Amino acid sequence: MPDAQLEIGEDKTLLLLDDDEPFLRRLAKAMEKRGFEVETAGSVAAGVAIATARPPAFAVCDLRLEDGNGLDVVEVLREKRPDSRIVVLTGYGAIATAVTAVKIGATDYLSKPADAKDITNALLASGTDLPPPPENPMSADRVRWEHIQRVYELCDRNVSETARRLNMHRRTLQRILAKRSPK
Repeated sequence: MPDAQLEIGEDKTLLLLDDDEPFLRRLAKAMEKRGFEVETAGSVAAGVAIATARPPAFAVCDLRLEDGNGLDVVEVLREKRPDSRIVVLTGYGAIATAVTAVKIGATDYLSKPADAKDITNALLASGTDLPPPPENPMSADRVRWEHIQRVYELCDRNVSETARRLNMHRRTLQRILAKRSPK
């Protein structure tokens, strides 16, 4: 990865925010090998403290944490350091949350499991680079799930209103929302 190290720039500071401790340690080690100066946080509170005291040039933030939403840290980072490049990670990938993350100021959005190579590419990509076409496009079940998630977010996470708009029984919708996204 020597070419990636050249693109990092002089400020190599990177904040990794995730409450999955083993994943956080592995990712920190992999990103250090790629030339980043890594600082880790396991909660929104710790992430906000680091973003306020020492705003990094790069950040990778998990969306759902035990004590809140990683987008809160994205907002603080964007306010304290507008030029930072931020990638949002989540195990609950949905188009609506991706749009929200980008509107708040994230540079990119990746679904877990994302490896260090994908994350590095997302952090270092220039705004004009187009990502390669997907190897495995979304299945019909996944597209349906994404649509339901989008309507759910637009209804401010109100299950009854979402079910009404989708012409779906409320309990059926609750079962769909409780499951992980299909492949």
